[in-house]
Amino acid sequence: MSAPLRKIIHVDCDCFYAAIEMRDDPSLRPLPLAVGGRPETRGVIATCNYIARRYGVHSAMSSARALRLCPELVILPPDMARYRLASQQIMAIYQRYTEVIEPLSLDEAYLDVTGQPHEQGSATLMAEAIRRQIRDEVGITASAGIAPNKFLAKVASDWNKPDGQFLVRPRDIDAFVVTLPVEKIHGVGRVTAERLHRLGIRNCGDLRRWSPSDLFRHFGSFGERLLALAQGRDERPVSTDRSRKTISVEETYAQDLPDLASCLSKLPELVDRLQARLARSGSPEFKGLSVKLKFDDFTQTTVEQAGHALSMAAFGQLLRTGFARGARPVRLLGVGVKLADEHDLPRQLRLFGRDGRPLPDSQPGDPAVGGAEPTAGADC
Repeated sequence: MSAPLRKIIHVDCDCFYAAIEMRDDPSLRPLPLAVGGRPETRGVIATCNYIARRYGVHSAMSSARALRLCPELVILPPDMARYRLASQQIMAIYQRYTEVIEPLSLDEAYLDVTGQPHEQGSATLMAEAIRRQIRDEVGITASAGIAPNKFLAKVASDWNKPDGQFLVRPRDIDAFVVTLPVEKIHGVGRVTAERLHRLGIRNCGDLRRWSPSDLFRHFGSFGERLLALAQGRDERPVSTDRSRKTISVEETYAQDLPDLASCLSKLPELVDRLQARLARSGSPEFKGLSVKLKFDDFTQTTVEQAGHALSMAAFGQLLRTGFARGARPVRLLGVGVKLADEHDLPRQLRLFGRDGRPLPDSQPGDPAVGGAEPTAGADC
């Protein structure tokens, strides 16, 4: 018997930070409003209300540019304590409908409601109920997408924003996907979109006309993923694993770093801060190193490699690789580590058998005394 089709809801609150500010101060509602950093400190817009968006203001835009587009723009500093409190209220609402929840941020999550009895088992009615309860109990609005997989649900949640929802039925997938711009595909950023455009690929219908081998030639293994999503296929489950994956630090500089040498000069301070943050987190094991750069045109890149120790030389090489991708002034630098999970950590040598008795002393060849690694299947 085949598994039932998944019922996935993607819920995304509308201009979340700004919505909380307008909820708590109704006088802000008729004004163009953003939450973000101060323009004089090279701050960036975190989110803005829909009035501000009419002027072209959007998240990740510099606050200075946002003010040039909309001189009347009110920019408030973020109040994370209030935002987290609202997020906890929203999470409690989700938990009334399913335990299979994958938060993406404070205001956005995937819910797998497959087989849930609520609202006669209708994912559409559950989404309506969730949105209604967020509006009534939290005082802000949310939009939702309902579909058989995560990719389609996320795209659908944008379809009727703000304060709306959209359903993609299994029989409608092909028609829904074929005209989607490539920018809507999960994992396609500006650089990849430009590469696709240069190949004459502007929507999922264009992508579907390419062979897997040709896409692999241009995009490597990501080409296979592109084709699957262009066909509306996405097998990723809603993941409830909320364990931390990375630890990083980053800095946005008041003046752009003009060249590679100036970027390299900032590395020691960043690595020291990362080391301190790791220490505060209990010095967890990690398996990878990364460097992030954001250039003065707001394009960004991240370079990663395997690593189990903070190595200035390794971070320096990653920085050189990343800088070469843009070869222009840098506004932000970051360094980080990818944390090891339980499968990456060395297994502890067993001292007792299954009957509770001590095992014999280690013999030459045991990992404990530095001999050869155990053969496959050995009980270690």
